[in-house]
Amino acid sequence: MPGGGASITALPKISLHDHLDGGLRPQTIVELADEIGYQLPENDAAKLTSWFSSQADSGSLVDYLKTFDVTIAVMQTTEGLKRVASEFVHDLAADGVIYGEIRWAPEQHLQKGLDLDQVVSAVQQGLEEGVDAVRSSGRSIRVGQLLSSMRQTERGTDIAELAIRHRDRGVIGFDIAGPEAGFPPSRMRGAFDLLAHNYMPATVHAGEADGLDSIRSALFDGRALRLGHGVRLAEDITIANEDDENTYVTLGDLAQWVKDREIALELSPSSNLQTGAIEQWGDEMIDHPFDLLYQLGFRVTVNTDNRLMSATTLSRELALLTEAFGYDLTDLEVFQINAAAAAFLPIEERDELSEAISVGFERA
Repeated sequence: MPGGGASITALPKISLHDHLDGGLRPQTIVELADEIGYQLPENDAAKLTSWFSSQADSGSLVDYLKTFDVTIAVMQTTEGLKRVASEFVHDLAADGVIYGEIRWAPEQHLQKGLDLDQVVSAVQQGLEEGVDAVRSSGRSIRVGQLLSSMRQTERGTDIAELAIRHRDRGVIGFDIAGPEAGFPPSRMRGAFDLLAHNYMPATVHAGEADGLDSIRSALFDGRALRLGHGVRLAEDITIANEDDENTYVTLGDLAQWVKDREIALELSPSSNLQTGAIEQWGDEMIDHPFDLLYQLGFRVTVNTDNRLMSATTLSRELALLTEAFGYDLTDLEVFQINAAAAAFLPIEERDELSEAISVGFERA
């Protein structure tokens, strides 16, 4: 591990794929549940932490997603949303994140009478409170909202319109999430058309619980500028060992397209293991196609997906990859520069992020 885990935490980092409802503090869940009378599987924060980890270690994305019933249940009020959002920013900053894109699905937070605009505004208030508090402590962080539409529902156009309405009030992009297999991006083609006509960028969960057709649909129906996970793009890469000394790698048309256009892959190593996204290659970190994609020149980025469910941080994910593949600080910097280049920000601001990353790594 380059410099030890503590130094990785101190390095400036960028988080592109981090779910708001997957990053709650267990103690906060306990307290919010008590306020609204919601019955938790465990009422002690430590035991609840263990429950999330065990439930998430299922090898199935569908089972993994069931843990969100608990977190979403305590995020149905203005105060609950504000608290969760504010603490989310604090936790990112404590992990050395200087820029974070925070995704969540507003349509899942209407059970107590709030409407779509109200829940987005509540989250934005919480994010701004968190940013102000972090900055007052002498640290630097910036965040933006990615609004996700659940792919199994029919609200894609509603959420696209919502994102456009709030684009100058904290929302920087659009996403679709939820069960991937059987719910291709093509089902929301109208929403993606609307976003494109309004110059709103989109990232799409694809290549996690489904394969190459899902990725194709994300790119060509969803006009995705990034792929949420995208790990199964490795299915379009052929490796042939002709003898002990010569290995030949061939990219399929889809993989070549993604590489040539530098479409970022929002890889989440621990989550990919938990959900079975990489089961065809193995069940340990060393089996993850991350290094293959990196060595072949794809724009790989490192992400947490859901910090609570995976019991992880961005620093931990970097440390796990370093341990598995022998990366050094130069490699870790590349991952952050890749993320800066893929951020849903104007190019001048992306360049500023890249410079901040370079300066921080030079000081390490």
